[in-house]
Amino acid sequence: MSKKKVLVIGGGAAGMMAAIWAAEGGAAVTLLEPNERLGKKLNITGKGRCNVTNNADMQTLMANIPRNGKFLYSAFSHFDGRDAMAFFEGLGVPLKTERGNRVFPVSDRSFDISAALERRLKALGVRLVQDRATALHTAEDTVTGAAGERGDYPAQAVILATGGVSYPATGSTGEGHRMAAAAGHTITPLQGSLVPLREQGNTCAAMQGLSLRNVTLTAFENDKKVFRELGELVFTHFGVSGPLVLSASAHMRHFDKKHYRLEIDLKPALDEAQLDRRLLSDFEKYCNHDFCNALNDLLPQKMIPQMVSASGIDPHCKVNTITREQRRELLHLFKHWPIAVAGLCPVTDAIVTSGGVKVSEVNPTTMESKIVKGLYFAGEILDADAYTGGFNLQIAWATGRAAGIAAARSEN
Repeated sequence: MSKKKVLVIGGGAAGMMAAIWAAEGGAAVTLLEPNERLGKKLNITGKGRCNVTNNADMQTLMANIPRNGKFLYSAFSHFDGRDAMAFFEGLGVPLKTERGNRVFPVSDRSFDISAALERRLKALGVRLVQDRATALHTAEDTVTGAAGERGDYPAQAVILATGGVSYPATGSTGEGHRMAAAAGHTITPLQGSLVPLREQGNTCAAMQGLSLRNVTLTAFENDKKVFRELGELVFTHFGVSGPLVLSASAHMRHFDKKHYRLEIDLKPALDEAQLDRRLLSDFEKYCNHDFCNALNDLLPQKMIPQMVSASGIDPHCKVNTITREQRRELLHLFKHWPIAVAGLCPVTDAIVTSGGVKVSEVNPTTMESKIVKGLYFAGEILDADAYTGGFNLQIAWATGRAAGIAAARSEN
């Protein structure tokens, strides 16, 4: 009996996972990837360390999927973060769990994850082809293969795992969305998630390049707090970026009808009373100095002119003339430094794409299209994304596995 031919389009996290599970299921698998190497985007995740998954229970997983989490319930129930950990450790990659239950290779090298997947693909006899798919072949609402730039690839099942449209240099060019749309699927609007933010005004631009560590960032949707976390951010020529900002951006999804703003607590280790005592101490130390020269012990140099300007205090007034009310306003700025958010940076600057193949058109158990028989989807091409912490890769692993297993099944 001949093996079922399965074609996987896209050699990223979801595509490699799908190809492995399809081959484990006995299929003859071909994996198409236009890049010279597999897992190009995977290798730059987590600043090159690869936040593989999150060592979390199902409830936590679901709580970190802001969009279409219910669709992923079946895939996660069969393959959650702990299953992913067992899978990679089974491939010979020792893992460790860090703050927030984020899981990384002990080596802190993303390459160890992609290399382990590639070894498994080769051991299973998956045929790796460097080519870019250009169109799906279908007949009577059933997939029959795909065309590539270098040839045709007949198949009884096709898995589209081409990613989103973020980081196009890694190969995420939106081709998969175009092919899915041509096959009759709805593509929901694509925008960035986990993306830098543009400011209204130029206060951040004046501090371009300044990185703040151990600050607390709070994000508000209208006046409702939607995010708060301690960490690191950086001011840029367009606004703000860095780990805290990327995380916060995932909570900002309705710029068409909501207003967003940020507040930075520059001194989260001190409550207001403690910070006030610190300010009084510094003011006593610099009592005969100009106000603009009295904040060197509390702020980085690049931020001082902005703080002085925002406070409304004359930069050249003597510190010993500053009133209690002026000090109270200064204290408020230290604990609630404001940034008005104009919008998200372009999706090409994002870590993850929000939007994609409409999930109501996809079977949540098998990842098979409800429109074209034998067509499956996995990973970021689907309209489902998550917050930071390894959750987006967990979506790739779980949907890739589900698609691979289902695609390999012999026809009844």
